[in-house]
Amino acid sequence: MTLDSVLSPLFFILVFPGFFFLSVYGTFLEWVDRKCYALMQNRIGPPIYQPVADFIKLLAKETIIPKHCDTALFKTLPFFAMASVITAMLLVPVWPQALFPFQGDLVVIIYLLTIPTMTFFLAGWSSSSPFATIGAVRVLTQLFAYEVPLMLALLGPAILAGSWNITEISKFMFQNPLLLIVQIPGFLIAVITLQGKLERLPFDIPHGETEIVGGAFTEYSGGLLAFFNLAIDMEMVVGAALINAVFLGGSMGADGILAIVVFLGKTTFIVLLLSVLKAIMARIRIEQMINFCWKILAPLSLIQIAMNIALKIRIG
Repeated sequence: MTLDSVLSPLFFILVFPGFFFLSVYGTFLEWVDRKCYALMQNRIGPPIYQPVADFIKLLAKETIIPKHCDTALFKTLPFFAMASVITAMLLVPVWPQALFPFQGDLVVIIYLLTIPTMTFFLAGWSSSSPFATIGAVRVLTQLFAYEVPLMLALLGPAILAGSWNITEISKFMFQNPLLLIVQIPGFLIAVITLQGKLERLPFDIPHGETEIVGGAFTEYSGGLLAFFNLAIDMEMVVGAALINAVFLGGSMGADGILAIVVFLGKTTFIVLLLSVLKAIMARIRIEQMINFCWKILAPLSLIQIAMNIALKIRIG
């Protein structure tokens, strides 16, 4: 085992495209989201350093552990959430090819992005707080609503590409730009369901500040809450990167610095779409969320898959 074989994976995990990059870019996209949201409401919005200042402020505050909670679980869950998101990022192509591509990595990344949601549920459930418990139940209920249409939406391009490898799907979509038009319904469904996965308006039902204080994170404070918030920012980056790779052709054949610029531009565009969706919608109830996902998004995803199967047969 050489020194390079040890240092390279550590660099990928800790620096780029891992922890450091996701932290910096995630907090930047949080600012973009908040600034865009404010401008659409005719407000000034926060300065660019505000997300970092909020993170530092939380780190400086005392972390209070509820008396009757599962202490070990309560303390480690934020780091499980961050670890799963960082691992998922290693499978998304920032350049023309992901760092560790393999057949089936699309399925694996969907699984990895489910882990943060499960940590949110466990965080609320282990807190021994009625508000957090209600929030946790809502987290799990919402998961069952959006996860199916999200998977079906991502399945469409995979069928066309004839591959479960995200890099191969990305290359196929770039090489067949006319097919991008056909994938617009699937793209929109993926964006909407990502909004639900991130628990943002109109799908911020698990938080419901006016009803259940802060949802699953009601009992979290200090550094633990800071790392949970950071994990959500990271998940927004990975979710936008996944949609970019599957639907928008990834780096579009670019390499090196240009590929990174294309990646940053397109993922920022996706986050701006999320901001617009948040600004124009009001919070819905949990049963409305389930009905919307199962009665509208899931059938539309199936129609998209049927169209893609027909296209696959036609183009051979």
